[in-house]
Amino acid sequence: MTPATPGPRMAGDGRREANAATVLRTVLGHGPVARSGIARLSGLSPAAVSRQCTDLVRLGLVRELPELTAGGTVGRPQIPVDLHTGASGGPVAGGVHLGVPLSTFGVVDLRGRVLARHTFTHDGIEPKDLPRQVARGLQEFLDRTVQGRPLLGVGAAVGGWVDPGEGTVVRHDALGWHRRPVAAELARGLGGLEVRLDNHARAIAQSEILFGRPAARRSLVHLFVGNVVDAALGIAGVVHQGPGSGAGDVAHLPVPDSTAPCSCGRTGCLEATASNTVLGQVALRRGIVPEPDTSLVVDAAAAGDRRADRLLRERARAVGRATALLLDVLNPDLVVVTEQSSLLDPDYLEEIRGAAVDLSHVCDDPERIVSPHAGPSVLPVAAGTVLLNPLFRSPLQAIGRRLSEAALG
Repeated sequence: MTPATPGPRMAGDGRREANAATVLRTVLGHGPVARSGIARLSGLSPAAVSRQCTDLVRLGLVRELPELTAGGTVGRPQIPVDLHTGASGGPVAGGVHLGVPLSTFGVVDLRGRVLARHTFTHDGIEPKDLPRQVARGLQEFLDRTVQGRPLLGVGAAVGGWVDPGEGTVVRHDALGWHRRPVAAELARGLGGLEVRLDNHARAIAQSEILFGRPAARRSLVHLFVGNVVDAALGIAGVVHQGPGSGAGDVAHLPVPDSTAPCSCGRTGCLEATASNTVLGQVALRRGIVPEPDTSLVVDAAAAGDRRADRLLRERARAVGRATALLLDVLNPDLVVVTEQSSLLDPDYLEEIRGAAVDLSHVCDDPERIVSPHAGPSVLPVAAGTVLLNPLFRSPLQAIGRRLSEAALG
């Protein structure tokens, strides 16, 4: 067996790793940028920046751009550096969002930009077989789309109660999963490729912190409204998980003025009022669509069906009233709402904003309520972020480990 290639060693106090992460995130936020600019923006010494840039270039995360060097300057030329992305190649992350009726595959670069995506329907697949079938479809997708670029691994996002440390879905009622080791099952189906798993609401919140609006890095609440309804809280750039990683369960948050019956025995719970499942059932009952599919409702509204539009506005106002409660309890700088109709049509976002501001006691600024920065690409970006976020926090450790694993393999 060939000895493993050693990864970069951290200083005993972790300073080198922390400095590398600071440089990488500074380049993410400001690149292309010269080393002197990184030092000024990050507060690190020029010598520390130079050392970390050398490591990051060697690991393939950062590249020098001599063609952007300004001419006519006095002294040594300042060569800008940037993340290794774009036509020159660079590493990529795979991503999969496991939904109820379908999964979404993606390949994203180091800036969280989607390079390829694919929808994988779950028709005819039993929940017990889903990870194996998804892994097979994802492997075929990655084989077609990665095209020789370094693949860092796969991030996986799913609704329900997820323990990212264990890589397990603790509970997903819609799929009937309990203590399911989804990360390990996906990794096995992908030939041992690294797979990291997290709840999709937390994943989207983290993608906003890493790639989105600056306000998200101060504080945000993210509300996800799909077949599963859940939420996430981020403070000072860290997404809260809580004991057992159980934070974010808002399915039974009471929605003001809602009388929708819930399986828990109460009425007015958020998931029973506003989930995609409920929306599709109501649309079918009202004769708006031939089957209970939220996408069909959105398409009908876009085609001018007033009944579909009215139903989507009803849902948006219910989401807005729930948003008001989250605003009043947590008062974040930003509330990000992932909800299908408002992702595609800003009129529905305005309905959410209006209902939230009307009810909230602390928020009179509707601009604090936004859709995800990635728009309709939110799911593959969030899934990729599950893998990329640890990389931006500990780049030397993450890439060094992969180099060692590759040498052993």
